[in-house]
Amino acid sequence: MTKRIVVTGIGASSAIGGTAPENWTNLLAGASGTRTLTHEWVEQYQLPVHFAAEATVRPEEVLPRHEAKRLDPSTQFALIVAREAWEDAGAPEVAPERLGIDWATGIGGVWTLLDAWDTLREKGPRRVMPLTVPMLMPNAGAGNLSLHFGAKAFARTVVSACASSTESIANAYEHLQDGLADVVIAGGAESAIHPITMASFASAQALSRRNDDPEHASRPGAIDRDGFVMGEGGAALVLETEEHALARGARIYAYVVGGGVTADSYHITGNDPEGAGAARAVELALAQAGATADQVTHINAHATSTPVGDPNEYVALKTVFGDRIDEIPVSATKASTGHLLGGTGALEAVYTVLALRDRVAPPTINMTEQDPAVPFKLSGEPQPLGDGPQLAISNSFGFGGHNAVVAFADYRG
Repeated sequence: MTKRIVVTGIGASSAIGGTAPENWTNLLAGASGTRTLTHEWVEQYQLPVHFAAEATVRPEEVLPRHEAKRLDPSTQFALIVAREAWEDAGAPEVAPERLGIDWATGIGGVWTLLDAWDTLREKGPRRVMPLTVPMLMPNAGAGNLSLHFGAKAFARTVVSACASSTESIANAYEHLQDGLADVVIAGGAESAIHPITMASFASAQALSRRNDDPEHASRPGAIDRDGFVMGEGGAALVLETEEHALARGARIYAYVVGGGVTADSYHITGNDPEGAGAARAVELALAQAGATADQVTHINAHATSTPVGDPNEYVALKTVFGDRIDEIPVSATKASTGHLLGGTGALEAVYTVLALRDRVAPPTINMTEQDPAVPFKLSGEPQPLGDGPQLAISNSFGFGGHNAVVAFADYRG
């Protein structure tokens, strides 16, 4: 028997807000979180890109010092957003063996790893912290969340580049369907605005070079887009069976109705220009939802603002939706938040859930002239979704050819 899976809690931290409500308010208002970087290392290493979308609330401002110093920034964000989501869900009473963690990151503890390398070279092995490996490992987020919340069902980690946290939500849906848990904390976090990643992405010609106008640098769908903007932060969703949620009187945001995960097997950094893998991920999510493409009323696109990626996503969705793709309200929210890599899918899932709740597709800022090759129904203003039944998908695609899509439906009680 198929179970109904619901979202009962959300948490988010990004360049446009330190909580989920702040994120949503500022997103609808058309805020941009991209700013010029003021760190000494920008000039020290003569980085060609001088801006990014750093989180507005620094983890060390939220976490106790003794806690923060034992965690890489990526795990600090994980703890912050998961705590928010847990409290938002009403801190569910659930047996430890029925509580699971599905967490994600794209890179993990890059700050810890490279700081430790600097320490080793400059000061020798005795000065390297004994907690270096537990802090840098990609599963540190899942492990620490399991410890913090006492989750004993499982603590799983997805590392699939920019598809990571969307895949973690799809996994959580399936784990709840399979009866492995009653409640799952799912999501992802990233803190990789670091000289090495900034230099590498810039070298690959992936980052926007709009140093003179950073707030308008991320412009998905625009004809003059020139690359993505590095973002930072994360998001968490508390998912549970509807039966469990109703039994405890929980407030419910939306249904999670399906997920699709595929691989392109095309190129390590480029996605399939024909969009076959991405299209199949959408189709799998809809099939799991028992829905058709005609029922989809909103899409949160991956839309990173790269010259190649945006039109490839359009091709993929055109395969699924046909000409109707030009009529579905689409949001490309990385224009506001930047690209959180492994944390981006969870953040956009939160936005998708809130879009269904409020029946409004958030705006896509910075698009002064739309590229004819990317004719999504984008708007610089919020787009109403109407009064009927709502079904939305959130897309994420990552280096390595990873594709992940999650489908959500509105909750009416």
